[in-house]
Amino acid sequence: MSSADNAHPLAPGWLTVPEDNATLDPKVFTEQYARNDRGCVTVDGVSVAEMAERYGSPSYVISEDTFRSRARGFREAFEAAFTPMGVDVEVYYASKALLNTHVARWAQDEGLNVDTASGGELEVALRAGVDPSKIALHGNNKSAAEITRALDTGVGRIVVDSLPEIQLVADLAQKLAVRAPIMLRVTPGVHASTHEFIATAHEDQKFGLSLNPSVEGEDSPALQALAQCVALREHLDLRGLHCHIGSQIFAAEGFGQAAERVLALRETVAERWSTVLPELDLGGGHGVAYTSADEPRTAESIATDLAEHLDGLLKNSELPLPHLSFEPGRFIAGPSGCTVYTVGTVKTVTVSPGVERRYVSVDGGMSDNARPVLYDADYTAVLANRVSDAGPVLSRVVGKHCESGDIVVRDVYLPADVSAGDLLVVPVTGAYCWALSSNYNWLTRPGMISVDAQGQVQVLIRAETVDDLLARDTGASAE
Repeated sequence: MSSADNAHPLAPGWLTVPEDNATLDPKVFTEQYARNDRGCVTVDGVSVAEMAERYGSPSYVISEDTFRSRARGFREAFEAAFTPMGVDVEVYYASKALLNTHVARWAQDEGLNVDTASGGELEVALRAGVDPSKIALHGNNKSAAEITRALDTGVGRIVVDSLPEIQLVADLAQKLAVRAPIMLRVTPGVHASTHEFIATAHEDQKFGLSLNPSVEGEDSPALQALAQCVALREHLDLRGLHCHIGSQIFAAEGFGQAAERVLALRETVAERWSTVLPELDLGGGHGVAYTSADEPRTAESIATDLAEHLDGLLKNSELPLPHLSFEPGRFIAGPSGCTVYTVGTVKTVTVSPGVERRYVSVDGGMSDNARPVLYDADYTAVLANRVSDAGPVLSRVVGKHCESGDIVVRDVYLPADVSAGDLLVVPVTGAYCWALSSNYNWLTRPGMISVDAQGQVQVLIRAETVDDLLARDTGASAE
């Protein structure tokens, strides 16, 4: 059946009726995902049905090979694009997307540094054995304790985010008798084509220091911050500038515009203070395909486009070439993971006369994937434990929480015979799903399992138990 033959009146325009339910869309499933001869979805050759039986449902499943290959591929693509220009590059894995000690080690093994955004993330990276000099600490409201820990352990960079923080870092560095390595995060004023909640380069948001003056005739907040850093150079080692325009971005233009503005600011710093900033970090935020409607770029395309854009700008500058760094997170982790759910209640509702939608409830929901309720994120799903000959039915996959907004997949065609006990796989849940998970309605958080290229299964994070839920409740006592 084609979409033109029998499009559902409630289906969004991009959603097509599948020809069959056996084929895994290569746009959203990496090559490590397949179906076995029994029709069950496999991850690196291991059946999700076997994993669900052994480790429970729902479960996050991560393909280690996908993570490693995407991390390595991103680094190699940027090295290949920028090395001929004489520019050294580094890649920082933006660990807020997905972090545990195993993942941090994978990133380090593949030649990536690790970017952290809190004291907790910093501790995970350190516990994983990541070289502190290869760790960055971000955050718009870092505590004195977090900054002190970063300085004590010798992190490679602290990305400062405001005028008060510059002074705080300098004071703590003086107290510890060290010189703090810092990058200054600036807001380039570039519009990113993404959801408002994950766009970070426009003026009206909490991150960074604007390149635009607050009052006409005065220095911009970014220039004021740079002046402060120069004045405090005894305690601050100003390495360079950092910018990040947002997340889940497909268009190339914004990244080039941001780079232009940051390079121009570097020229201004050299002219005004005779200081050459050796490093520039141009962030991350490159999009991935959650559904067939998404059109992500490859790492090679991203790197080549940006290198070509920057080549002329750098050649026209009299300053030494900067060291460049980039921060992919979702791009690496997102397609590496999926979530396995078990179907429970299946209900068909009449939306309007003659128009129905089927609701397929699963044993998780917004507590293990908050992205749909946070910013209307779209996903897809497939029947995972078998292949069905039943016709496709427009369905909405929902969770078990006491919220009507508890939607896992808003629109997807699933076989008409999906019923209680079946397994569904939702792909591309490797980024921000576990990181944003909660115990809403006192659900236990799922465990996380990895499968390597040889089909070896490992528990990365065990599933929570009811005892875990009650462990911090001072009124609870074990029976």
